[in-house]
Amino acid sequence: MPVPREQTQAIMDRRVQAAMTVDPAAEFTIADKFEEIVARHGARPFLIAGEESLSYAEVNRRANGVAHAALALGLAKGDTCAVSLDNRPEFFVAWFGLVKAGILPAFLNTNVSGRPLAHALAITGAKACIVGDEALARFEAVESRAAGVPLWRWPDAMYPATPELAALCALDFSAHAAQAGAQDLPRAARAGIRCRDTAVYVFTSGTTGLPKAALNSHWRWLSSGEQMRVTVNATEQDVFYCVLPLYHSAAGMSLTANALSAGAAIVMRRRFSASAFWGEVRRHRVTVCQYIGEICRYLLNQPPRPDDRAHTLRAMTGAGLSADVWERFQARFGVAQIFEGWGSTEANTNLMNLDNRIGSCGRIPYFERSNLRLARYDIESGTHPRDAAGLMIPCRPGEVGEVLGLISSPAPGMYGAVFEGYTSAEDTEKKILRNVFVAGDAWWSSGDLMRYDEDGYFFFVDRIGDTFRWKSENVSTQEVADAIGDFPGIETINVYGVHVPGQEGRAGMAALVLQPGCTLDAAAFHAHCRARLPFYAIPLFLRLSAQADITATFKLRKVDLQREGYDPARVREPLLVLDDAAGGYVPYSKEALERLGVAPFAGD
Repeated sequence: MPVPREQTQAIMDRRVQAAMTVDPAAEFTIADKFEEIVARHGARPFLIAGEESLSYAEVNRRANGVAHAALALGLAKGDTCAVSLDNRPEFFVAWFGLVKAGILPAFLNTNVSGRPLAHALAITGAKACIVGDEALARFEAVESRAAGVPLWRWPDAMYPATPELAALCALDFSAHAAQAGAQDLPRAARAGIRCRDTAVYVFTSGTTGLPKAALNSHWRWLSSGEQMRVTVNATEQDVFYCVLPLYHSAAGMSLTANALSAGAAIVMRRRFSASAFWGEVRRHRVTVCQYIGEICRYLLNQPPRPDDRAHTLRAMTGAGLSADVWERFQARFGVAQIFEGWGSTEANTNLMNLDNRIGSCGRIPYFERSNLRLARYDIESGTHPRDAAGLMIPCRPGEVGEVLGLISSPAPGMYGAVFEGYTSAEDTEKKILRNVFVAGDAWWSSGDLMRYDEDGYFFFVDRIGDTFRWKSENVSTQEVADAIGDFPGIETINVYGVHVPGQEGRAGMAALVLQPGCTLDAAAFHAHCRARLPFYAIPLFLRLSAQADITATFKLRKVDLQREGYDPARVREPLLVLDDAAGGYVPYSKEALERLGVAPFAGD
């Protein structure tokens, strides 16, 4: 039986009330909130990284050095300073130090270089960039140096820079910060900055094109922390585990805001490690962890241990957890609550599963109390059907449509529905749909397809562009991956559609990464697909990859895979072709293609 709507709504109301304790019009910033927490919990641990543990007071002292040094080196309130650092305490020290001085950090993806990096620096108007040794090589490219932004080095004992890379930097910023004042700046240093003003630039984690810098206000960050605090019942006794990159919103915004709101500690790790995960959870008595993408699948793929349930982890928050993995994860590890949600860096609406309903990314008990709607979307034409009046058509239960968020004016109590947009006005306008359900309205376009059931539970279907048509049927890459991804021995599965010459639509293809020591039983995998999928959704082609093509936040890239298709001249990995007569998949050959009835790959 579903949880009563009133029960879910009561929790949602508490989240809204918590968010409304943050006044968007007030002269109050992330720095003010941090200093409030320091005053109450200064002696408590805040950041734990390896053997290093820093209290709130110590992080505050070091952040003050950053604030004084940045101002002394010529930055001023309202300027932008890019930050390119791994998950280490210095990330927070630089971040909070800059906001203390009224300077806007722009969090750079430490994996980006060349033109995308130069573009990121340009669109944020960065006056300087604090860069760690671990990321300096990214700035070596001609395009990066051409941006003309001075690099302020922050050495890294784990990945020390070569003299040649160190020479790219104008100065050692860590030395300046260490020698600057350790006292809080006067509150006047941030005078005039309101909670609704931009606090930080966070780049979208898309898998194609140049990055877009989303505007994130102090209000959005602080209210998110208050909402999540009441959601997971976080207190100063909690310990959060940060395994995702801090430059992304999941860790830098959601997890950090939640921990800071409660005065809790954060255990930091530079990179996620499935083999080290539970050991660190036990060692540090972690209670809350943020996940995204394939993390839970990777943990399930680790060999079972007698102490799988011997841990302190009580709650996980995140997105992208399939129903099958969710069920097996809870059964094996016994984590009491999983708060699966949906949203994005720039979203003006979101969903959160507050009922532990397996497979759902959230619920709307009463639509009149939400600004989120689904609009019908035609996969074949790539458009939203409209009625006789020229308006879009809302989805009924069970229908698949695009998630939209009604954009409101920044009125009291409605600020959460404001679309803050990007640094680029053009990019901002591209995400707005007008005259949607009522003449003159405006909605944020998510690019995500979902459906919901009669009880108001929502289920993610796919990204627009990932879902494809084959044999006159719509095929969701996400639903195919969820249906067959639990086949024994599979580490990662990435499903996508590829062009077949002379045929309409796209045929299904799956790139499989196998667990170490495993081989694919092609006949058994074919039987698995036939048992789980309709005939038109069964992948026609398999690619056995050595590793997955994923972003730093565990999102699977598809564009290059689609471009290479099933052409053996482009794919330097084993290719298999569906062969029903042989009872499974067989190695690629022209004869196999002929039996399948498809032509050789010709690209798009």
